[in-house]
Amino acid sequence: MNNPFDKASQQKLLVELAHAKMPFGKYKGRYLVNLPEAYLIWYRQKGFPKGKLGQQLEQMLDIKINGLEPLIRNIQKQFHK
Repeated sequence: MNNPFDKASQQKLLVELAHAKMPFGKYKGRYLVNLPEAYLIWYRQKGFPKGKLGQQLEQMLDIKINGLEPLIRNIQKQFHK
């Protein structure tokens, strides 16, 4: 069984997050990293959707708040989908 904290699992999650797109709404089709921070903050106040998308939106907000967007953009370039 995979340890969710091992390097390969973390890398897989980051690659998935880097390539995740908004599936609906005003920003449908945009990479989550390209969503405005204000939109993600609005979701935090409203409540993130249930499931994987909600987790990814919350993670992306944390990434943006901590200035780690370049990390996600580098992963997009390095691991094409």
